[in-house]
This record gives sequence, C-alpha cells and structure tokens, in this order.
Amino acid sequence: MTRRWTVPQESDHGQTVAAQGSRIDAYVDRYAARATGMVASEVRALFAVASRPEVVSLAGGMPYVTALPLDIVGELVADLVARRGPVALQYGSGQGDPHLREQICDVMRMEGIEANSDDVVVTVGSQQALDLITRIFIDPGDVILTEGPSYVGALGTFAAYQAKVVHIAMDDEGIIPESLAQTIYALKTAGAPIKFLYTIPTFQNPAGVTLNTARRQQVLDICQRADVLIVEDNPYGLLGFDGEPMRALRADNADGVVYLGSFSKTLAPGFRVGWALAPHAIRDKLVLAMESAVLSHSSFTQLAVGQYLATQPWREQIKVFRELYRERRDAMISSLEALMPADFTWTRPSGGFFVWATLPEGLDSKALLPRAVSERVAFVPGTGFYADGGGSRHMRLSYCYPEPDRIREGVRRLAGVIEQELRLRDTFGTGAAVGHIGVDTPGPDLA
Repeated sequence: MTRRWTVPQESDHGQTVAAQGSRIDAYVDRYAARATGMVASEVRALFAVASRPEVVSLAGGMPYVTALPLDIVGELVADLVARRGPVALQYGSGQGDPHLREQICDVMRMEGIEANSDDVVVTVGSQQALDLITRIFIDPGDVILTEGPSYVGALGTFAAYQAKVVHIAMDDEGIIPESLAQTIYALKTAGAPIKFLYTIPTFQNPAGVTLNTARRQQVLDICQRADVLIVEDNPYGLLGFDGEPMRALRADNADGVVYLGSFSKTLAPGFRVGWALAPHAIRDKLVLAMESAVLSHSSFTQLAVGQYLATQPWREQIKVFRELYRERRDAMISSLEALMPADFTWTRPSGGFFVWATLPEGLDSKALLPRAVSERVAFVPGTGFYADGGGSRHMRLSYCYPEPDRIREGVRRLAGVIEQELRLRDTFGTGAAVGHIGVDTPGPDLA
C-alpha cells in the first residue's frame, strides 16, 4: 500500500498549507542503519516461475526428503504427541533438550569430534546459529574472512550486521592457505579487526569442493598463530560419496573452532533443528542470545528428531541419501561432459549438493538467467555468492532434488541457452554487464 504524506509549505498569503506526495515505504527514515543492507534477491522473482513443473530447477539446494520413510516419520510424530504431548508442546530450555544434545555429540563423533553435550546449543537450523554467532561478535565494520565464493545465507547475515566481508581465494582443494595468511597479515597491519574466519570446508556451498587434509592443518595453524577464531559450517559433511567422513576442523582444535551442524540435510529441513558446538564462554553468550531471540527452541521438533535418532537406523538412512545424491551428481557431470562447450568448466564434487560452473569468456550468468528460465531451466547466478559483486561468470548448479533424467534434460536446455549466447557473443562481441554490489537477502529456494 502507498502511504500519503504531506510537506508543510507557505502560501502567498503567509499561511501554512500541506503539499501532498507519496512514497512506497513511509518508515524508510526510521529504520536502523543495518536495515538498509537488507534487500531482496533480484533473482527470487524468477524462481516463482522456476517452480512451475515444466521448468527444470538446478537452482535450489533442497534435500530429497521423499527418500525418507515418511510413513514411519508420521507414526513417530503421532506417538510423540500421544506419549509426551504435555512436554513436547511446552516451552523448553534455551540451550536445547539435554538428551538431544547428547545425541548430537554421537553424530559429531562420526567426524572425529569428541565433545561434551554441555557445550552444544540447539538452534533453529544452522542458519540461526550463524545469526547468533554474528550478533555476539560483530560490530559495524568488523571483518569476517570467508571463502570466495561463499554461502549466500551467511553473506546475507553478515551484511545485516554490517560486517566487512573479505574473501579468501580457493581452488579445487579448498581455501588456499597462503592466501589466508597473506590476507590476515595485510588486515592486521592495517589495523582492521578480524573477528573470525567463516568456512565450509567439506563439500562447500556453492563450489562443491573440499579442503584437503594437509590444508586443514595449515588453516588451523595459521588461525591459531594469528588468534583468529574459526566458524566451521558443516551441513554436508556426512554426505560424501567415497569413503568415511572427513575429520572436522573442530576435532583438532576445541578452543579455536565453533562448529555448526544441522539435521536439514541428513534428516529434513522442515524440522529446523541445527546446533552450535562452542567453547564454554562463547556457549554462554549463544544461550543468552538464543533466549533473547526466541526464548526457547521448539520442544516438539527437538523431541521428534531425538526420537528419530533413538528408534530409527539413521546411519543407514544417510547411506541411502549418499547413494541417491551420488547418482544425481553422476547424471549432472556426465551431461556436462557430453553437452557443454570446451570453455565451460565446472568442479567435480565428491559429496554434497552442488557443482560450481564457469561460463566462457564474455558471458554473464545473471544476464543469462531470464533467458534460461524462458527455456525452462533455472540455476543460481554466481554474483549471489560474493559480497563484493564478483562471480558474474559463475553459476551454481544443484543436483540434489531433480530426478537424474530431469537433470540430464535441464543440462541439455542450459547447454542450448549457452550455445545461443556464444553465437551472439561471436557476432556482436561482449557487452558490459550491469554491476552488482552488495548481498541479496536469500530465500530458502536459493540456499
């Protein structure tokens, strides 16, 4: 609704009259400064179209929850209400259900983490954990280091708290330690306050790459020497396609790493249950921040997840997800190899949900998206994964949700769009794309 507003003006006779005008947001002058950076993603409107069944969406990072035994989950929830309804439907602890926190420690043990449940804080997905961490550490202008590219949801949170994000270079083996060390040295020399390094070391979103074992130790050593806290976000760590899970950074440094986990990818995002494992002092601040935000997490969803872990073969279910996503990864990679031009390149993930692709010189992924949607295929442009407007030649392709045949068809359609753009480029040359500075606020369809 457009609100009317008046500006007092003086008439020819010296009387004050009101001049009328209009503006979309009558409260624009009243918002906090940090709200000015909260803008909706420019591509979100396109995903209303992309959600139509005739469009193959290679965009959203939605887990394939249909692979769960939904009848059993339904029975489990019904039993929970019947047996423990008065507890499940009541307020709970701001730190989270004690039994679930013990079960979370069992889950983390698969990645080499030995932890005390008292250091775990249950959150509304790991996204809330990100928000709480940023809230307790960041003043406007403080520096957060992160890979380039990085998770769009994290960048949106960092922007909301007016942090300065500095990207660290990465390659197919993850974050480059030399780049990290050089950046830390330059920032400290300039007197810039570095609050933490945010990293997704395993099957990274959006790049799909994994920090190798040698580099993990190097990153830990560099940050320990420089007294830089590490925030390790690990939603995909158990979804590897080959071998055992990678050893988490937190497993080798209990005091210098805050570990974020989630059941969104290994169970279902609808439960909205995640957690943070933090050193004692940080844990205390997280609990206070959690209580001020929501009083307490949902007892119902916590107890439902806890009952699932206690009664169901959840490790076997993770294996089901791993095989399912492996098949879809293979469908995407083989289709890219068969159909894309030689100068279109991509990463080869060994787990997780995403492929990070680089367009041929002269093509812009954000400009390409509307044309792709018109050809009934969607992806996420690379600009959403950089705080500084970079990534215009990149795109994130997700293979987690569509069936393999749909993935192949989606890649076929995307290849056709790219071939058409290359013909236009070769005929008319490259044009300057409209710049994009700042972080779009993501929706769940972009996560």
